[in-house]
Amino acid sequence: MAKGMREIKRQIKSTQNTKQITRAMEMVSAANLRRAQRSAEAARPYSDKLKEVVQSIAAGSKGIKHPMLQSREVKKTGYLVITSDRGLAGGYNANVLRKVMTEIRENHKSTAEYSIFVIGRKGSNFFRKRNMPIVEEVTGVPDSPKFADIKSVASAAVKNFENGTYDQLFLVYNQFKNAITQIPTMIRLLPMEEVTGVAAASYEYEPSPEGVLEVLLPKYAETLIYSAVLEGKASEFGARMTAMNSATKNATKMISSYTLAYNRARQASITQEISEIVAGANANA
Repeated sequence: MAKGMREIKRQIKSTQNTKQITRAMEMVSAANLRRAQRSAEAARPYSDKLKEVVQSIAAGSKGIKHPMLQSREVKKTGYLVITSDRGLAGGYNANVLRKVMTEIRENHKSTAEYSIFVIGRKGSNFFRKRNMPIVEEVTGVPDSPKFADIKSVASAAVKNFENGTYDQLFLVYNQFKNAITQIPTMIRLLPMEEVTGVAAASYEYEPSPEGVLEVLLPKYAETLIYSAVLEGKASEFGARMTAMNSATKNATKMISSYTLAYNRARQASITQEISEIVAGANANA
């Protein structure tokens, strides 16, 4: 009985230690989430306005030729997938990877038909284990990322579309709604969707609308990628905070269960000792 009680006490201690860790991780994630959420929300107006300007110029410049605006026969597809470097974030990585894998299985017969750009160690490890074609990757993105942290992969993804390496580029990431809800999202980044119903702004552009678009379109695509990275960071911290909160609650329940088992075992041990004392006293009477 004593051996069983010692084992239960070890389980209680171990679970208490785990609870302290998950609680600390929950608090750190909550602090990071507040910063990441502010960054993600601050980036949305800029990317929306840039999109509005690009669409306005394109709508007012009929016959303009730019590879980012022209649809072509799809022979090869690029995917830029945003994941995290660390785990313990619930379904954050699994959901976005499941989404891109479903798309690949349904639309491609071989690895020659697609290329992958990936941000985050979890995504990189996932695709490498499956021998899938990774063109470029970025890992070790800080908790408060700057554009410079992901510029190499963003620029490479855009340039590979421009030079015709593939014919469309999809961006796959978790869109942040709140700490509990993150939505796995896939959007066609390039070519830009056909512009309809957008009023052309009456501006004069120097040197020309085409020249302005030549500069703005790559920046527009890169800005959307960076905005998706910020959304992904906020989603990651929200998912991790929620996962650690659930883990802390589960640990609390387990501690209560172990404590109840310990008290019952202790009571049974005391009862047995009393019975042995009474039996010994009766034998000596």
